Amino acid sequence: MSEQAGAAADRAENGRARGGRAGSAPAERIYNRIAVMRVERGVSRRSLAEALGVHYQTVGYLERGEYSPSLHLALRIAAYFGVPVEAVFSTEPFPLIGHEER
Repeated sequence: MSEQAGAAADRAENGRARGGRAGSAPAERIYNRIAVMRVERGVSRRSLAEALGVHYQTVGYLERGEYSPSLHLALRIAAYFGVPVEAVFSTEPFPLIGHEER
């Protein structure tokens, strides 16, 4: 399977593609801390993808918010990092690190 076909299969299996289906309601944005947690732990996208059983491009799509993960994948990501799913995903933007609310 080519890398593009693999990424397309991951998108179909693990979440809704960027724009959703024609005629469907706009998808609510899901914010995540995958990139921050991955970098803090010194894990590459490829390593994380292998641990999760997805294509490495899927991790990039998730990190950029280009599509939302399935519940199953979200739970696997949280388990990989050893944190509750709410520590990785939110419907509200996460506060920027180093910025206190004033």
